[in-house]
Amino acid sequence: MTINSSIISLLVLAISVVSNIDIIEAARNNRFVTCGTVLKLQNVDYKVRLHSHDVKYGTGSGQQSVTATELQEDVNSHWAVKASTGKTCERGEPVKCGDTIRLHHLATNKNLHSHHFQSPLSGNQEISAYGNDQGEGDSGDHWLVVCSGDSWQRSNPVRLQHIDTDVYLGVSGRTFGRPINGQMEVIGLPNPYSGTEWIAAEGLFIHPTEKDSGARIHTEL
Repeated sequence: MTINSSIISLLVLAISVVSNIDIIEAARNNRFVTCGTVLKLQNVDYKVRLHSHDVKYGTGSGQQSVTATELQEDVNSHWAVKASTGKTCERGEPVKCGDTIRLHHLATNKNLHSHHFQSPLSGNQEISAYGNDQGEGDSGDHWLVVCSGDSWQRSNPVRLQHIDTDVYLGVSGRTFGRPINGQMEVIGLPNPYSGTEWIAAEGLFIHPTEKDSGARIHTEL
C-alpha cells in the first residue's frame, strides 16, 4: 500500500468514526423524533397541545373530535408515531423530513384523520380521530412530515400536511363550549401560515442507538 492510499484509508476511517460519534451524541441528546416515539405536539403559535377524547362531533363527520388543550399533564394528548397503513418503520429510527406517518392516539386507539368535512367553529376542514377496534383506519390517516434538514428534530418546528387533501394541521384559535369547554378547535388549513407549526414537547423518546435492546428510553411525560 502506498503512503497516499494509507492516508486516504485513515481519513475515511476518521470520518466514519466522527460520523458514528455524531449519531450516538444525537441520540443521547434526544434530538430526533423516532419511529415508536410517544409524544405531545405543541402548537408554536397558540402554545396548546394536540388532544383527543371519546367525544364525537355533533356536526360534520360525527367522528371522534380532535382539539387542543393548554393542560400539559393531560393523558389524552399522547400520540404514537407510526408508519403509514400497511407499512412498517424500524423502531428507534429517526423520522425523516418527507416521510409519511400516522399519529395514533393512545387513550382511544384512533388515528389522527382528516377528510372533506367542515370544522364546527371556523368552517375550515375538520380534523378527527378515526379507526377500528384494532386501531386501523384508511389513507385519511396519513400525514407528510414537512421540516427542514434531513430528519425531524425535537427542537425544530414541523408542519404536518394531510396526504389525501393537502391541508396542513393547524389551530383556529377558537374555543369550544360544553362538553369540551375551553379547548381550541384543531383544523386543516390550505396554506402553511399562522397556527400550522408544531413542536415535539413532552414524550417517551426512543433513541436510535437503543432500538434493539429497548433498555434506555428517555421519558419526559
